[in-house]
Amino acid sequence: MPYVPTLPPCTVGDWDNARRRRRLRDTRTGHSWRRFGRLRRFLARAAIATVPLIALYTQYWHYDVAPMREQLAETQPLIHPVYDAQDPADRDTAVVDLVGLGNLDATATATALPALSGLGDVWAVEYDNSGIDTAVVSRLVAARAETLGIDSVILTGHSMGGIIALEVAQHLYRDTPLEVLGVILDCTPIDLHAVRADSRDAGEELLRWVGWIPGARESRILRMIVEIAARQDRFVLLSDRWYRRIDGSEFIDVVDEVLKDKILSTNAASNGLIESQFRAIVASGANNSLRALAAEKDDKVRPAIVFVRPRNASNDHVVDVEYTQRALVEHSGGIDGTLLVAKIDHTGHANPIQAPQAYDDAITKRIESFIDQRPGENLEDDPDNDDGPDTTTGPTVGP
Repeated sequence: MPYVPTLPPCTVGDWDNARRRRRLRDTRTGHSWRRFGRLRRFLARAAIATVPLIALYTQYWHYDVAPMREQLAETQPLIHPVYDAQDPADRDTAVVDLVGLGNLDATATATALPALSGLGDVWAVEYDNSGIDTAVVSRLVAARAETLGIDSVILTGHSMGGIIALEVAQHLYRDTPLEVLGVILDCTPIDLHAVRADSRDAGEELLRWVGWIPGARESRILRMIVEIAARQDRFVLLSDRWYRRIDGSEFIDVVDEVLKDKILSTNAASNGLIESQFRAIVASGANNSLRALAAEKDDKVRPAIVFVRPRNASNDHVVDVEYTQRALVEHSGGIDGTLLVAKIDHTGHANPIQAPQAYDDAITKRIESFIDQRPGENLEDDPDNDDGPDTTTGPTVGP
């Protein structure tokens, strides 16, 4: 058998904790660093700690941000034909539909409004999913109009799309030979003050996220987190205790809905487009556009401005339509104004898909005749109002 030395019994002093700590301190990495030793050791530890974070960030950029950035770089604005004009005599006019915040393609909205074909051919704009440039959209409209022999256009914008419609109309009115017969604004916030507080705060929060987190404009992971959080009222339940309960089945339904409608869908607006849309509200030049459209330009007829809103302003939970109406009266109203305010019963915020009949009735019975006439008389559409017409904008148009 090999020789095994006999060791004396261990004592408490042999396992002294202070001695162990001293030994660890004397043998640790950087123990011999004397000049700025504590700072150098802190920086070394921090560098080691960031390695897994860097690895995670690299995977996030490679698999989430970069592919979406390449995909968005290939997108561009498009115009989709929806309806031909009901009357062949109106084939020289195009009605161009633009949707609002969080939406990419106006085709579904324009399809829900066949009454627009009473004004001319109906086109729907699909935005560039990487952002909005109104000059590019206006050139696209002008080029298509020239190709098809269109002489005049009517722009219609839903919610934030109305701001885009006004800017596009300004470009077309001032820089092209096209006649701009009118601009229809559906519950449009004329500026950021017209957006109700909750929606305004949500948009500003989005801008902060996009500004702080690299790749946030393209990230599908961040988009999914935000979309799920926005639907938390469906799966977060009150509890008798200090914490809240999660409804598992409802949470799964929400995740499935977000994946199908917002993440995997090719028709979903990207984070960058939503940011661009909200910035259009923040930096809204709507007042300048209204002034430009109200000014004489060569021998062109000044465009008619139509504001569509719910009769009960409180039904619109996103936009303060009373505020926008006052601003429109100031810029487009008056004795020689070109403004029509069309109040629709039983509607909410810019929802023609949900209430197509109400919108179609307003178009055929009120808006079409107003745009067809030469603008010059300012009208307030307020039928069946027990308080009488709003005399600040002129006489009332009947239903």
